[in-house]
Amino acid sequence: MKTMALNSMNELKPLIHLLLPLCVHWIAEEMTVSVLVDVTTNALCPGKTTCSQAIYITGLQQTVVGIFKMVVLPLLGQLADDYGRKPMLLLTVSTTIFPFALLAWDESKAFVYAYYVLRTISYIISQGSIFCIAVAYVADIVEESKRAATFGWITGLFSASHVLGNLLARFLPGEYIFGVSIVLLIFCPVYMKLFLSETVRTNPRRDQQSTCLSTIFKVLQDRYKSMRNSVNVVANSATLRRIAYVSFFYELGMSGITSVLLYYLKSTFGFNKNQFSEILMLVGIGSIFSQILVLPLVNPLIGEKVILCIALLASIIYAILYGLAWAPWVPYLSASFGVIYILVKPSTYAVISNATSSANQGKAQGFIAGIQSVASFISPLIMSPLTSLFLSSKAPFNCKGFSLLCASISLVTSLPSLSLSLFLSHKH
Repeated sequence: MKTMALNSMNELKPLIHLLLPLCVHWIAEEMTVSVLVDVTTNALCPGKTTCSQAIYITGLQQTVVGIFKMVVLPLLGQLADDYGRKPMLLLTVSTTIFPFALLAWDESKAFVYAYYVLRTISYIISQGSIFCIAVAYVADIVEESKRAATFGWITGLFSASHVLGNLLARFLPGEYIFGVSIVLLIFCPVYMKLFLSETVRTNPRRDQQSTCLSTIFKVLQDRYKSMRNSVNVVANSATLRRIAYVSFFYELGMSGITSVLLYYLKSTFGFNKNQFSEILMLVGIGSIFSQILVLPLVNPLIGEKVILCIALLASIIYAILYGLAWAPWVPYLSASFGVIYILVKPSTYAVISNATSSANQGKAQGFIAGIQSVASFISPLIMSPLTSLFLSSKAPFNCKGFSLLCASISLVTSLPSLSLSLFLSHKH
């Protein structure tokens, strides 16, 4: 056990200049999550605990982001394959600085609206794409048999960063949170620029004498061919087709829950940033254990597909408990299942990576992420109005978590394809 853990840690050594700035980036983002609910609610609905306007704007934001991410995520994955991982990472980690700078300056209603606009643009470029490009970077360096454990360590560090971010949010005064976050966010691209090595060899361009119009046409033509190539990579693999199905329905349910959960808890139980931080820390601390210690040990025994199936079952229980929460302690119980369902991400990355050649890592990861983005823009169209309705006095019946129960149906739908994949793999 000790030897396996040490081997997993050794695999991370070449990745230190990738993981350090990413961890700082995740800390900086997470420390703002719990306070954002209070800031947006106070600005848009002063003196109220329920703010349907904030729920609708968050849903609209997620829908717009999902629409554009369908194109942007696969495109960034292709660009990372063609032009290198480093420039795409520098682009994606830099975009988060500007929206939080607005809230550090002023938390008034006008600045909150401006924040939503800039944060939407930031999400379009960075949400999901940072992980996709980072996973492709890892696949360039780590051999196939050790990728699942390495992805477990990376997502474990992601959870550890969330714990540290929530600790800062829990104990820092609210007026300092955005300022500290900006300093950390600026550190990330500066560090990457100075220390991160490129893993993709790019060919020098020889068509510099061509006209601007022909250059634009050639770029669009290349992008179209590359997009078709991405579709073919997934379509020609039964494993990738099934994981695309699983990813769509999982993201449809889970992104819907994530978009409304904190507003639901604030309205139902009167939670504030302190309770939010405690719940998020509970998930984060357990996730560190499950991803860094359990996943590398269990994966060689049962494989990433079985782990993915168990994690999906845990996500269903997680959603149902939140939806039926009858007392303030139930959300803490529900959050404990995050220790297991958090394994969906690393096991999915491992399945995709092992089913794809080295030259197509960015394309496959980007295409699956694009499918997830389709789900993430559909879910708020249902979840936002449904949540607002059942949190209001006009609800047809008393079940404030009804929208979360509906999201659990989508999570259940993701299981059959994965079960079939497991059955076929054991048969062969």
